[in-house]
Order: sequence, then C-alpha cells, then structure tokens
Amino acid sequence: QALSEIEAKRGRGSNLQGTRVRLLAKRRVDMHSLCNPSSFQRSPYLSARGNFANIFQGPTEEGYKAYHADKYDEDKNPNGIINFGTSENKLCFDLISKRLTQADMNLMDPSLLQYPDWRGHLFLREEVARFLTYYCKAPAPLKAENVIVLNGCGSLFSALATVLCDPGEAILIATPCYGGITQSIFLYGNVKLVYVCLDSKITGTSTRPFQLTVEKLEKALQDARAEGATVRALILLNPQNPLGDIYSLSELRDYLEFAKRHELHVIVDEIYMLSVFDESATFHSVLGMDRLPDPQRTHVMWGITKDFAVSGIRFGTLYTENQDVADAVASLCYFHGVCGPVQHKVAQLLRDRGESVATYWINQVYLRANHARLKAAHTYVTDELKTLGVPFLNCNAGFFVWIDFRKYLKTGTFEEELLLWKRFLDNKVLLSCGKSFECSEPGWFRIIFADKTHRLQLGMQRVRKVLEEREQEILAEEKEQPCQSDQDGKADSTDEVIFVSRHQDPTCASSSSLGELIGLLRQQMRSSDWLQKNTAEQFA
Repeated sequence: QALSEIEAKRGRGSNLQGTRVRLLAKRRVDMHSLCNPSSFQRSPYLSARGNFANIFQGPTEEGYKAYHADKYDEDKNPNGIINFGTSENKLCFDLISKRLTQADMNLMDPSLLQYPDWRGHLFLREEVARFLTYYCKAPAPLKAENVIVLNGCGSLFSALATVLCDPGEAILIATPCYGGITQSIFLYGNVKLVYVCLDSKITGTSTRPFQLTVEKLEKALQDARAEGATVRALILLNPQNPLGDIYSLSELRDYLEFAKRHELHVIVDEIYMLSVFDESATFHSVLGMDRLPDPQRTHVMWGITKDFAVSGIRFGTLYTENQDVADAVASLCYFHGVCGPVQHKVAQLLRDRGESVATYWINQVYLRANHARLKAAHTYVTDELKTLGVPFLNCNAGFFVWIDFRKYLKTGTFEEELLLWKRFLDNKVLLSCGKSFECSEPGWFRIIFADKTHRLQLGMQRVRKVLEEREQEILAEEKEQPCQSDQDGKADSTDEVIFVSRHQDPTCASSSSLGELIGLLRQQMRSSDWLQKNTAEQFA
C-alpha cells in the first residue's frame, strides 16, 4: 500500500494488485507501521522502490541512529545513550580479540586475494561442515558440498526469499519475531510475511505464553490462502528472538511435519545455538534429528555474529541438501561474498573445537566463560526486574529478556507503547518495543543484557527512573478519576503466568520439583501489582 502511494505521487498510478494487498494488510507486513508515505517528500533522483527503501524504517532504525549519534562512553560521554536495544554480545571482547590476533590468523595467501568459489572457499566450507556436525550433534557427518557462505544471515534471508518465492508471494512466521527479517526479505525480493500471531495467554493447547503450536500454524496458513496469498515457506527461529524460547525436539518435529504436509520450505535460523547459557536447558538442532521429514525443503542457517560476539564480522552459512536451492543461492553470492582473509580467520576459529589437546579454545575457554558471563548478566537484569515487580519470560538462551510493561500503559495501545519507548530513549536508554517484533499485544519490550556490569547498572537505573515516574503519573490520574474503570483491552500483567521458566518436553514434565513450583509462585507474587492498586485509602 505504501509503495502504491509513492508511485501515485510520482504519477504512475498503482499497479501492485491493490485489492489483494488490502485483503492481506492485516496478516502481512503492515508497511504503514514502518513508514508514513503521506508525509514523505519524494526524491526526484530515486525510483519508487528507491524512495520506499529510503523511508523503510521504524522505532528500531530510529533508535539505532540516535544511539550512534550519542553513544554512551564512561569517560568521553557519560550522559550518552546506553544501548539495550541491539542484540550484540559485549561480554567477550577480551577473549575473542586475543584469539583473532594470534599468529595462525594472519595468513595472506595469494588465493585469499583472488576471486573465490562464490559458495565460499572449500577449506572454509569443509570446516563449517565439521563444526556443525560436532555442535549440532548430526547423526552423520555433514557435507561441505551442502554449505554456502554469505556475509551474514540477513543476506541469507534475502537470497532464500528471492529463490524460493516470486514477487508478492509470502512466507509464514510466528510473531513476535526478529524485525530485521521483514526488511531482509521485502526490500530485495518483494516477498511478504504472513504472521502467526502468538500472545501471552495460556489457553487451549498452549502451556506457556507465546507458544507456537501446529494448530496456530494451520489457522494462519488457511486464513492466508483464503485471502489469496501464495505461501511458499515457514521461518523458524530457534532459539527464538525476542522470546529466548528453545523448541523441544517433539515441537520441531511437529513443525517440520506440518510444513511437509503443505509442501512448504522450512528456513531454520539457529544463530543463537551456542548462546544457551544454562546447563539445565537443552538446545536441539534440526541438523541433529535422526530423520528430517522433508530434507529437500529444510534449510538451516547459522553464523558467528552472535555466538562468537563478533557482530562486526559479517559471516553467515547455509546448510541445505537441495542442490537446486544451493545453486540458486550461490548465484547471488557474488553480491554477498565474504572476503578471503576473513574466510581464513573464520576457518581457524571454527577449528578450535576441543577435539584434541591442541584445539581446545572454543569449549574449554570461550564457551565456558561466555556462558558464565551471560548467566551472570541475565541474573542481574532479571533480579532488577523482580525488584521492580515487572513480569518477564524467564528463558535461558540468547542475549535478551522479553518484558511485560503493560501495567505502565494507561490505555493499552501501540501508540502509548511508542510513547513509553521514546521516553526511555529521552532518558538515554535504548530498548526495543514490541511493535518492532510485530507483537500482537501492546506493552511488551525486549531488553539486551549481554553487556558489561557498569553499563547494565546505569542502564537499569535509567529504566527504573522512567518506570517509577510513569507509575506515579498513572496513580495520580487514577486519583483524579477514581470512578473511571480501566478501558477495554487494557491487559493486567497478573492475568497469566508471565514469570515462566524454561519449558520441558512433555515426557520430562513429571520431573518438575515442588521447589520449582514454589519458586514460580513466589515470582508471581512479587510481580503482582494488586497491593499497589488496592490500597486501604482506595477501599475507604
């Protein structure tokens, strides 16, 4: 719709199947939530697509630009913005910088300075195959011929969307989800997303908040098809961003069987697979399954950006047994290649798996320290949230906590959520609001905890200040209008179980201890704002 308006401004009229786009406006990407073409001044130097790309932004991009213009620095800019919005691991620079500057990393062979195989140098693809075999616990050795290397998983999403879908077709994805996927698949390939909207309510087959079930997938797919959409694929994020959820093996199998029934490709993003920081949580890779329901339509992505704390090194890898898909993606690698010296460094890095005395760095040094640091940072932030009485999903993967700030919204709207987000930013702390992840419930936010202690402490102080001020404002408003009931649609944070520990396989559910249950109940009691809302004065 937004692109149609820009074209109309240019005098071209609309040729984008407007009726079909309008029908799907609610289930597909709502571009009006990402840009506002009515107030946009078209550049005469750009095409309609160029103009649209120029305004394709939301709170995530706005906050990111503000952060880079006013970064916090303990010495040079102590009043700058602290970034709790960008999913980066800032805990392990000491370890990774030391490893990347060792002598074996600094090779400058002629072959590294020449055009490579566009799929990636063979030595790197072989190392990636061995690495994924080891960490994904593959039942048989994975093959280098099935590996393709690109400059990041964003490029992989763009390439896969382009080769699996025609313009205007769609891919199924559960929300809330990482918002960058929308940009990756839409700007290049004009491929849309069909949302499977999850919520925090525990009803029916849902045993935990924001749980993805096959029933929800079936309904979203059938609704999209009834509205005229052609859905070609399903995207799964495991571990899930922003929830931090980890799918059980039985859930993964159910999702893949669903996709097989409907002949959908499955793109599985496992970029946080080594960032599961609690030993009691178990990650299952799709590549570790004994049998894939539809191996020719199953494509797995991973990269070093998150797990090795190097978001500035753009490296992503695709593993697919489908050689047609591999060849098609490889043809786009010309635009998304990784330079030769970086390919060498990554290959050296991935060799340190701990399979011999000489190569122990990843398991014995890096992962051990990284997981301990992630766990400590997660504990600090969640303890602060408990002190504030703020509910959150208590998961053990990734760099983020999914937080329920609904009680700080008076009317429970996305407009009010955006105002709260801007208020955090005005107080020099950048968070990510739920709308950026297409969350269906206003008031949810994502906070990144993978940061140094002094920044976590100062950032949480700023978060606390905003929340306490907002709480006082709401109490003052309620005193002025004591007889006015809450507006319809305003969610109560205590309606459902929000302090949720990691979920277990149904077969393991019986092992939950009474102590864990008591701990969960205590968390709910701490999170309840009932006592705050129902004071003796109000009763009187």
